[in-house]
Amino acid sequence: MNNNFNYITEENLSIGWSKAFLRVMEAKEISPLVVSITGFEGNEPIEISEIRDSVNSTLIENNTKLTIDRVANTIFPASLWNKNIPRQKLYERYLRVFGRIKKDSHNHYGLYFQRLIAYQPKESTHKPVNQLDQIIELWSERMEVNKNPRRSALQAAVYDPTRDLTKQPVRGFPCLQQVAFAPCGRDGLIVTGFYAMQYIFERAYGNYLGLCRLGEFIATQLGLKLVQMNCISNIAVLGKTKIGALRPLEKQLSDMLTANLVTNGVVRF
Repeated sequence: MNNNFNYITEENLSIGWSKAFLRVMEAKEISPLVVSITGFEGNEPIEISEIRDSVNSTLIENNTKLTIDRVANTIFPASLWNKNIPRQKLYERYLRVFGRIKKDSHNHYGLYFQRLIAYQPKESTHKPVNQLDQIIELWSERMEVNKNPRRSALQAAVYDPTRDLTKQPVRGFPCLQQVAFAPCGRDGLIVTGFYAMQYIFERAYGNYLGLCRLGEFIATQLGLKLVQMNCISNIAVLGKTKIGALRPLEKQLSDMLTANLVTNGVVRF
């Protein structure tokens, strides 16, 4: 397969996801699929509301019980974060409501953000590890002496073999295996997420957004700018929704992109 088919780089998150969706609609499965988003305003990704609304509508029409924000919140709970108060309050708020969130059947095995801030292998006698806070502390200490941190330390695990390595033919969580951060220049930050398998229709848009929001959180704590989000899918497939139900969305997105209606994140009709 043409290498360019497997790699997508766009400033606009909505366009990046649209291209990924259209390619998987064509190929049915792509391995690997790497999507990079490079356009941010105030550490937030640039989106196109028309595309986002169409994706949400199609998710609802097909009874997925998912929305873009619902998926994004599994990676970073944006509604619980107040940039003006210490980050520890975010951790406390999240862990306080986690028990209730986990009761949802979609969250039976856990949530990504919970593992990022309270990683604890099964039957471990040690306290849960707040991986994000350790990364922030390490990075901050190195910045105080005008040096970059050891890059191999800037990663957080989601996959836990003591819980996730099972003989189940289908499990679902966790598809996101690992998140890594990297400095870029003097004041930039890059976030990368690695997925063993990713559902491009049902979850990828929300995953991209969630990774961007996680990157925004880390960047804000360190006084940096989020400059790039990379999402690496070892295997990319559409998901559980029947392909015929996705044809109208495919046509809408294809028409927009091929007619060059999208310019600098603005849809022209």
